[in-house]
Amino acid sequence: MGSLRGISIAIFVVQALLASVALVSAQGSTNGSRWQTLTGSAPFIIARGGFSGIFSDSSFGAYSLALLTSAPDVILWCDVQLTKDAAGICFPDLKLDNNSDIADVYKNNQSTYLVNGVSTKGWFSIDYTLKDLAKVILTQGVYSRTNKFDGNNYPIMTVQDTYTQVNPPGFWLNIQHAAFYAQHNLSMRNFVLSLTRNVNVTVDYISSPEVAFLQSIAANFRRGTKLVFRFLGPKDVEPSTNQTYDSLLKNLTFIKTFASGIIVPKSYIWPVDGSLYLLPSTSVVLDAHKEGLEVFASEFYNDVPFSFNYSYDPVAEYLQFIDNGNFAVDGVISDFPITPSEARDCLAHLGRNASKQADLLVISKNGASGDFPGCTDLAYSKAIEDGVDVLDCPVQMAKDGTPICLGSINLIDSTDVAQSSFSNLTKTIPEVMEGSGIFTFDLSWSDIQSLTPVILSPESDYKLFRNPKFKNAGKFLTLSEFLAMATNASSLQGVLIGIENAPYLAEQGFDVIDSVLKDLSKAGYDKQTAQTVMIQSSNSSVLTKLKGETTYKLVYKVDEDIGGAQNASVNDIKRFANAVVISKGSVFPENTAFLTGVTNVVPRLQAANLSVYVQTFSNEFTSQAWDFFSDATVEINSFYAGAGINGIITDFPKTSDRYRRNRCLNRGKRTPAYMSPVQPGSLLQLVTSAYLPPAEAPNPYLTEADVAESPLPPVAAKPPTSTPSGTAASPTSPNGQPKVAASVIVTLIAVLLAILVLF
Repeated sequence: MGSLRGISIAIFVVQALLASVALVSAQGSTNGSRWQTLTGSAPFIIARGGFSGIFSDSSFGAYSLALLTSAPDVILWCDVQLTKDAAGICFPDLKLDNNSDIADVYKNNQSTYLVNGVSTKGWFSIDYTLKDLAKVILTQGVYSRTNKFDGNNYPIMTVQDTYTQVNPPGFWLNIQHAAFYAQHNLSMRNFVLSLTRNVNVTVDYISSPEVAFLQSIAANFRRGTKLVFRFLGPKDVEPSTNQTYDSLLKNLTFIKTFASGIIVPKSYIWPVDGSLYLLPSTSVVLDAHKEGLEVFASEFYNDVPFSFNYSYDPVAEYLQFIDNGNFAVDGVISDFPITPSEARDCLAHLGRNASKQADLLVISKNGASGDFPGCTDLAYSKAIEDGVDVLDCPVQMAKDGTPICLGSINLIDSTDVAQSSFSNLTKTIPEVMEGSGIFTFDLSWSDIQSLTPVILSPESDYKLFRNPKFKNAGKFLTLSEFLAMATNASSLQGVLIGIENAPYLAEQGFDVIDSVLKDLSKAGYDKQTAQTVMIQSSNSSVLTKLKGETTYKLVYKVDEDIGGAQNASVNDIKRFANAVVISKGSVFPENTAFLTGVTNVVPRLQAANLSVYVQTFSNEFTSQAWDFFSDATVEINSFYAGAGINGIITDFPKTSDRYRRNRCLNRGKRTPAYMSPVQPGSLLQLVTSAYLPPAEAPNPYLTEADVAESPLPPVAAKPPTSTPSGTAASPTSPNGQPKVAASVIVTLIAVLLAILVLF
């Protein structure tokens, strides 16, 4: 627990910082006349329990982080509970055991009460005085979120202390269980009226799902504080009217008699079907606006996917509610307030023709393979539609010598071949990959065409599956068909052709380099300048050979995370390549999903006039470090604005293209807090020693030996018959390659570290 002096100093630091960014952030807001809200003003951003997506709900850390990273007009939400001695506290639930350590402090003090007619067991606030709760600390109550900050011993705060300590721009009280407290001789009405008479506390909104409670205080709030009726589940019963909430929704005229607005779960506005795809919007927002009621949408969580239509991009979801062309909600209630802040102030109302504000190349990863099976016509068409600059084709060789586009040489990764009549072709080739596979060069192109594409879901271990309705859609393309599609796409800046396993393929009689160059020539790429051709490989021998045969841009891919690069290795790469592809971990190393710092690899490579492209950027929050707040846009911004990379390789090009068109870039010192890159390692420094993960060895440096390879072997005469199932003969193995990274980052999260030191 912190001393009062420590708390007061901490608050001063927060408030001073907020004062310095408030004007800057306000300048990020868009023109109010564009908004289809009730008043025409920009929608409000309400931080539920503060930044509860990271820190424990209603903690000082959560409220402080919300103020530091959100829009300057952010409203802090407090769920009010009453203690045994009638003190009001900010706590997310009637029961205290899920978001605190009370079960450890008072081990045998469980009680059972009727809550809305349901027998409920747990540790209830009404059984403890405020003094009793001084021994209890807040913890993260959502088990899918990190608990690493629980060691900061954040205390349960009273409503008054919450307001006076963080001094929020707006303050929202949610009264969820007034009737329950009344049953136990505690008056939520008396508490609220007493609080609002306190000159040191300003309450902007009071919400409740109980009609009787709002009616009981309505006469006291004709001006100033707004009352908002909160809708629960459609079939839940409101206790004072004994009506279901969907029934009350049909009588908004009645709601207007005691409230100025409503809160509805987002599914009331944009429902989804049983497969989690969006249905047409309802008329809730327009109906409420006709009655003069503001509409606040709730249940926004970056780490809880809602609909596949959003492609795991939380910004896309917010824009669906505030910038859809037909209506806009008047506010959103979020556990991750940084995301609606950037959506509202930086990314709403851009339009399809918004100019690019960032010199950031967007390169596809097997097309838009986050939305359709990779390397299919649909994935490539979607990538072009989504604004990709460079369309990629990882070239594989079919048995008949046809070069095709496929993300892996192993057909099991992207097709249903294991369930086909070719399943007996499984073999092990250690020089190509670990484990067994069914390889493209063992099937003819017509055989491969008969297979069904399968979308790759790299985060499926976390039950995050990609676009299941179209998981088998599309058809695969030959390299020549891919090039024809790219040639006809006037928006493209170029194509990237990937060549891997060339030494092994040469020994099997496949000249992949010659096949690629021939198809490029047939498509006219050797004679045109409208589109750039990049050829990428992790084999330096491939790029060295191409260096002497073509003027195409050559890209060296480093296959492993690296912590740095020796001068000799950089000089060697510079001899045969124009650009380098590295992993995200080579830029920002991680330990248990926390950034630990930055390397100097990006500036080191750029100093050698090598462009740096980083892979792979995905929308799924489990693919991102905690530091990026489960928001792909925050991650992209940190790599571009912080680390200064030249390009992004992504399976969701739309997210990256939208980012570089946002109006909050290129503002220098006027950049709003929510568009400032994160400081690597700042969150990890807030983890107390008992919760720190074990230290990990740094990633190895890229050495000259890692880069150097023997010349490619000559292409062998092709055997007349196919290789039987089993283990193939092994040729010379290419050297494995590591990876690159670096960055200089500025962010506001470090202030929390300074605050923590005071406790």
